[in-house]
Amino acid sequence: MPVAIRAYRSSDLDAIYDICVRTGEAGGDARGKYSSDRLLGDIWAAPYVILEPEHAHVLDDGTGRPVGYIIGTADTATFVERYRAEWLPATADRLVDGDPRDEEMLELHRHPERMLLPELHDHPAHLHIDLLPEWQGKGQGRGLMAAFLTGLRAVGVPRVHLGMAPENHGAHAFYQRLGFRDLPVPDAGALFLGRDTSPL
Repeated sequence: MPVAIRAYRSSDLDAIYDICVRTGEAGGDARGKYSSDRLLGDIWAAPYVILEPEHAHVLDDGTGRPVGYIIGTADTATFVERYRAEWLPATADRLVDGDPRDEEMLELHRHPERMLLPELHDHPAHLHIDLLPEWQGKGQGRGLMAAFLTGLRAVGVPRVHLGMAPENHGAHAFYQRLGFRDLPVPDAGALFLGRDTSPL
């Protein structure tokens, strides 16, 4: 089978966790940084594919194995409500205090309202996109973004945003090539970009 962008399947979940941690250090490998290599996925990936799978797409290497993904939500405010009501209870047994390496991430996990920034109100959707290093720079990220934007347009979402580590200059240039522009969010600790959902 050829390389393809396809809809997320529940059988992809372990691969989603793996891609998330292997790209979780400003685009680099974060394996071994936290008490569990699944911690980042529990915060930045799994809640999206479980709560909103209709907006999740994967890059399939042709064998059925995901090697990249784009995930997100059509409405950040609704996602935050579901994260608190559904995802926090679902992960309460495994996302617990005890290892100081995890403190910062657990703080983010327990406060999903951090996603509700007034400066981003006009960009209600948001996304995360990650590809394994060997699959970057081959046009596949653009294909994933096109699939995600198509899904947002289909449900009437006008604009989307994303947040990123400011030091990830390669990712910033990639987003700018796709029409994203910096959004001023003072004292955020992250760089935010947004665009409308028109085709690439």
